[in-house]
Amino acid sequence: MNRIQAILTLDMDNIPSNFQEIIKQEQEVVAQWKAEGILEHLFLRQTKNGAVLIFKDIDEEKARELMEKLPLYQLKKSVEYLNLIQQF
Repeated sequence: MNRIQAILTLDMDNIPSNFQEIIKQEQEVVAQWKAEGILEHLFLRQTKNGAVLIFKDIDEEKARELMEKLPLYQLKKSVEYLNLIQQF
């Protein structure tokens, strides 16, 4: 089973005034992905400037497509994608 790790870093110098509303929208999207079984894990970064998402059973192209739909994606500083292989 393949995994794609997406590391999202936000541009914290340019956070809009409706940031809390964007967070709420983000949580709804993430909940949908978890319900669909394509998002395995979501970790908030300790520095509070982004998140790490672990997608499963999709390829990197699909992960990139999904990430662009995240409300917080518009506030990104960078996104890094890593293809992972789970060791058993």
